[in-house]
Amino acid sequence: MTEVAITSATNPRVKAAVRLRARRERETTGLTVVDGAREIGRALDTGIEIVDAFVGDGVARSADAEDVVRRLRTASRSFAVVSEAVIAKVAFGDRTDGIVAVVRFATRALDDLVLPPDPLVVVAESVEKPGNLGAILRSADGAGADAVIAADPLTDLFNPNAIRASLGTIFRVPLASASGAATLDWLEARAIVPIATRLDAPTLYSDVDLRGPVAIVVGSEADGLTGVWTAPRVIPVRIPMLGAADSLNVSVAAAVLLYEAVRQRE
Repeated sequence: MTEVAITSATNPRVKAAVRLRARRERETTGLTVVDGAREIGRALDTGIEIVDAFVGDGVARSADAEDVVRRLRTASRSFAVVSEAVIAKVAFGDRTDGIVAVVRFATRALDDLVLPPDPLVVVAESVEKPGNLGAILRSADGAGADAVIAADPLTDLFNPNAIRASLGTIFRVPLASASGAATLDWLEARAIVPIATRLDAPTLYSDVDLRGPVAIVVGSEADGLTGVWTAPRVIPVRIPMLGAADSLNVSVAAAVLLYEAVRQRE
């Protein structure tokens, strides 16, 4: 690990980190930006590769944040103490702890997922907003789900906003990506029952058995689930809507079903 001081926002390392704001750059390099002590700490816990670290000079930090800084000094390939202007440049939003890391992420295919007996899986189809994907991951982590599958995602999985919304749990929950049709076939091959949220479903979500190997399937924010999930092997369920709105936010719908599964499994 090399440690340097950086005060210029035009430094090549700073400019490389800033370029990671663009999805194409993230997908081309396999790198993304993580800002915040909690999120970086959770990335470190999983042994992810830390390519670069930027720590604001003179920023007041909590004891937990200082511990993350100490860990970064050991784990990061490059470590820089930077000016306030530089940390503001590389951070993905307003943060107070002044710590930003560039990490190398790894995407999983379906067959890379290793599941226990009677797994609880979440499938999020065509989710567009990274904040919603992150919130689904946060709920999946809280409910002890065994994997999240992004089916035909419209956002890149390691968008910095998804990382932030997940509170760093994106590094803890096994996450894979595939097409909706491939995901359905994969579930069927493993005898995992898809439970799909649909507005027109005759069955309430609380009336279906979620205790066995199941996959909770939620659809895009705008259009809901595609026709892939109307197959006979899929069990449709609905969440009752008693007001003017006809549906919940996709991440809220996932959380409702996840915690119904927790209730039943306990």
